[in-house]
Amino acid sequence: MKPLLTCLFAVFAFCMVWGTADSWAATPPDRQIAITIDDLPAGAANSMSAAAITEMTAKLLATLRQQQIPVVGFVNEGKLYKWGEVDERIKALNMWLDAGFELGNHTFGHISLNKAGLKDFEESVVRGETVTRLLLAQHKMKLRYFRHPYLDVGRDLETRRDAEAFLVARGYRLAPVTMDAWDWAFSRVYDDAKKRADTALQQEVVSAYLSYSAAMFDYEEKLSCDLIGYEPKQILLLHANPLEADHIAELLELLRKRGYRFITLEDALSDQAYGMPDTYVGEEGTGWLEHWAITRGRPPLGAPVFPPAVAQRSKALPPPPGETPSGGTANP
Repeated sequence: MKPLLTCLFAVFAFCMVWGTADSWAATPPDRQIAITIDDLPAGAANSMSAAAITEMTAKLLATLRQQQIPVVGFVNEGKLYKWGEVDERIKALNMWLDAGFELGNHTFGHISLNKAGLKDFEESVVRGETVTRLLLAQHKMKLRYFRHPYLDVGRDLETRRDAEAFLVARGYRLAPVTMDAWDWAFSRVYDDAKKRADTALQQEVVSAYLSYSAAMFDYEEKLSCDLIGYEPKQILLLHANPLEADHIAELLELLRKRGYRFITLEDALSDQAYGMPDTYVGEEGTGWLEHWAITRGRPPLGAPVFPPAVAQRSKALPPPPGETPSGGTANP
């Protein structure tokens, strides 16, 4: 009788374990994401009028407020200074605070630490605080976050650590990026199509952007699990541009369908993943998942290919005067 009971118990235990494992497999991960938006007041500010920037900002903020999405916007104060439009551009920037969002520093002139060197970088950080600190103070807020232009954190570890120490001393916390679908590259083509009233191309670009975003999210989610064993609280990099103003609702819906809840940047940074060893340095900036992978000696492979047709159209367009993209490498 005992052997039979032992056998039945073993079968029962196996079924319990199998059922539990099956339930775990069927339970989706608790996905959380913080939205960050670079290049305020506008990515293409040098080629936009103050009125166009205000219109774009109002449209973007309306969607974010309606959907109650916490956002930190990173300011490039150099984009505020256009003859005859400074006051209007500052008012457009202040719209973010009036709407209940937070602002961070993205340097004055979108300065790459990799190219400018530490001294010029530090000067650009300080110069990029002037208006932003004043506006935040008027809303009883403090300047807390900094994001590196191009995600360039330094070409060598000594420079990286010196820059980080400088930022900490000025009261900043670094804003990493774990998700990035290079919306700035799509936006260049979208903006051009919109100016020419080419609605077919606009829709083609939007479709390509959302498809590429889905592919990148899938890649980054899997990379997270392979690398650290779970999906951390992700941080998404977007930009202040007409593409997002017109279509960010579709991107947010895409994230919701993937099971994401929208959280603050402060909440995202509470994830233990952001305290992991990170010794990444290099000629080109990249996301923090790649930082962690390369730090562990496991450079990631298999990232989705940026849509060639969009890349070709983007490269064929003349660069706007003084404009530079803020995230990742310079070209798709």
